[in-house]
Amino acid sequence: MRDEFWDTVPHYGGQKEIWDALRAAADSDLALAQTIVDSAGIIVSNSDMKICYDERGAKYELPKYVLSEPTNLIRDG
Repeated sequence: MRDEFWDTVPHYGGQKEIWDALRAAADSDLALAQTIVDSAGIIVSNSDMKICYDERGAKYELPKYVLSEPTNLIRDG
């Protein structure tokens, strides 16, 4: 589901560079994610990054499943 979301984000509008930064931040640890968000000029409206804005005011909504690891799945290996 994560890959499908990131593959379809161009259809949601906004800038590709911001979507790329949001993806990198979502896949990073907290310190690196903060650095990525700050350097891209992304405004995070709440603590979990579900709703963000770029400097031009475009809204970026991220579903919860791209922001955290699933807790109800069994790991292989």
